[in-house]
Amino acid sequence: MSAAVVPDARVLVVMGVSGSGKSTVAAMVAEQLGWDFAEGDSMHPQANVDKMHAGTPLTDEDRWPWLDVVAEWIRTHLETGAPGVVTCSALKRSYRDVLRRPGVVFVHVAGSGDLIEDRMSQRSGHFMPTSLLASQLATLEPPQPDEAHITIAADRTPEEESAEVVERLALQALPRA
Repeated sequence: MSAAVVPDARVLVVMGVSGSGKSTVAAMVAEQLGWDFAEGDSMHPQANVDKMHAGTPLTDEDRWPWLDVVAEWIRTHLETGAPGVVTCSALKRSYRDVLRRPGVVFVHVAGSGDLIEDRMSQRSGHFMPTSLLASQLATLEPPQPDEAHITIAADRTPEEESAEVVERLALQALPRA
């Protein structure tokens, strides 16, 4: 989707499977633009974190309350006019439907299973084990042409990926105080 089609991107939802690099890219985009940033994983209830840490995939029932919290963050930012970037796996269209509003653009960070598995095996301190990657890849429904989104390849440096997001969506940095 070109920037001309999405001229009013005010909140970005950086999405993809765990290990795709969405948190790194989202934080870099937010920093570059001076926009608010939120890590969607930190919005999970503890029961979800415990379940994932134990290697048990989340069900839709587990995800709905979490998606409602992410959607509230988005709604608040849109209503107050504060641009923001939030991470959220948003693996299914039905999940994105909870988050979708005018001014929201999904940024899908997509990569091969092998690349993402390699990344996941090298990180430490994250509650999502590599063993859940296959279930996430099986659940993933990539954004469709009728959804406001761009897809970026996760096979480059985070700097290159974040620069692509800013360029493709023609995003403008907030004036620095």
